[in-house]
This record gives sequence, structure tokens and C-alpha cells, in this order.
Amino acid sequence: MMKQDSQVRELRAELVRRITLSIGEAEKQITAVPRLSLFRRTRPTAPTPATYEPSVIVMAQGRKRVVLGPNTFIYDESKYLITAVDLPIVSCYVEASEAEPSLALMLKLDPGLVRELLSRDEIRVAAGAAESPAMTTGVVTAELLDACCRLVGLLGTPEDIPFLSGLIERELIYRVLRGPEGARLRAIATLGDQSHRTARAVAWIRENYARPMKVEDLADLAGMGVSTLHHHFRAMTAMSPLQYQKQLRLQQARTLMLVEGRDAVSAAFAVGYESASQFNREYSRFFGQPPMRSIRTLRAAGPPVPDKMGAGIS
Repeated sequence: MMKQDSQVRELRAELVRRITLSIGEAEKQITAVPRLSLFRRTRPTAPTPATYEPSVIVMAQGRKRVVLGPNTFIYDESKYLITAVDLPIVSCYVEASEAEPSLALMLKLDPGLVRELLSRDEIRVAAGAAESPAMTTGVVTAELLDACCRLVGLLGTPEDIPFLSGLIERELIYRVLRGPEGARLRAIATLGDQSHRTARAVAWIRENYARPMKVEDLADLAGMGVSTLHHHFRAMTAMSPLQYQKQLRLQQARTLMLVEGRDAVSAAFAVGYESASQFNREYSRFFGQPPMRSIRTLRAAGPPVPDKMGAGIS
């Protein structure tokens, strides 16, 4: 056990070194390794709505809190975060400083690759709870850190990326699938499973959030009854389909106003609202301020930083 702990500390220090070397003073780096991004923050942040994509996030240093409905997840040097479907959340960095910045890597999950690994007979995934959120944390092991170090290390030898990145990505996902938290990922990726069918409904809303939506049509798409879909959708996302759609719309409207300079009415109609007054009420309730005052506050805090740990601004 002591040897294992020592190995984890050494690998974590190496991951800190490699992320720091690559990202420099930037807050975010979309790397040359497919689906891999690096993040750096030097101070704690206020709770901020965002949408987390299917991904694995490993903190080399620092700590972050994510709230999904009634569920709170803390991930840090000892725990990684896995998200299996797109989820609207509220997140904040709780440990970060100039002396010890928060450093993280995010690997977006390739659904095809996950299914490919699950199809292999030699990969055994532990059974898990049938009804649980599509987000959870897992223990950071020496094997996982080793794979992370080698993946980030490829940035120093870009000629190796085309051949080696896919191999290391497979290993990293394999490590996740072999842990207890891999069961939720398996359920969502497995064709025919109720979790997979619920995930199809989640994906449809994510891709069509601006369109009118009838829950009955969504249930037909998922091959479920309306009440069954509601039950599984809430278990997976901690919210109803209509609440999920509303949060996506509000977050996208904020992005349009902050990044593209849209006014509130234009942003409201662009994301599917038919009433500007309804948009103003719901935006104020969700973000705590009316739309344009919220945008002025965000701009005064500094330039917008897209956080592709989510689709929002962090």
C-alpha cells in the first residue's frame, strides 16, 4: 500500500509538470491530441452554469465542485469525474492559487470507442445501480495517472500522436470501465438498455433544444411510455426533460449575448423562446440577474473563457 501511495504521488507530480509545461500561462488549451484539453485556474471561481459533455476529467492539482440537481460532486487529486451524457450543471473551482494553480485534463469520450471496448469478451465491467446519475466520481489510481502522463507527454513529441494517442486513449477508457463507475458508462453505451434509450432522448434535446418539444414524441423516440421516460430521465440527469431543455436554452442564450453580442430579445428567439418576457423571467430566476445586467457583470469580471468541460462559460 505504501509503495502504491508513493507511486501515485510521483505520477501526480509528473502529470502536474507535464500539464504546466504544455499549457504555460493559458487557462485552456485544446491540444493536438484528439479530444484532449487542458485547463488551468489560479483562483477559486463563483458557481457558474455550464454543460458538461461526455468526458473523463482528471485533476492533477486543485479541487472543483459540480452540482447536478440535488447531487454534489467534488473531484480533486484523488478523484476523477466521469460524465456519460451532456448534463447542465453548476460548477466552481474551490482550490486554486497562483502558487498552486488548479490543473486538469479532460478527455472527451468517443461513444464508438466505448462500445468497441465493451464488445470485447475479455473486458469485464462491474455491475452497478440501474438508476443513478450519468455523472459520478472514481478513485484516481496509479494506472490511470500513468496513462494520463503518457497522453499529455505526447504533446512533446507530436510526431507520435497519430499512432500512439489512440492506443493510450483506449487504455485510459479501459481503466475507467474496469472501475466501479464504469457500470454507468456501460449501461448508457449498451444498445437496447433502458439507460441507452434514455440517453437517446437526452441527445435529441441537446441537438434540438431550440425546437418545440412534446414529451410524448420524446418518449416514442426512446421507445418508452411517458411516465417511464420521466422516471429514467430524472434518474440520469436529475431533472425532467422540460427542465433540461430550459437550462440548455438559457445557457446558450447567455453564450450568444456574451460571446456574439446579441441583445436579450434576439438571443431569446434564437434559442426557441416565443416570449421575451418569459425569457427574462426564467433567465433572472436561473442566473440571479436580468439578462443584460448579468452580461455586464460577466464582462466586468474579465474576458469570457469558454469552458469545454462544458458548453457554457466558466
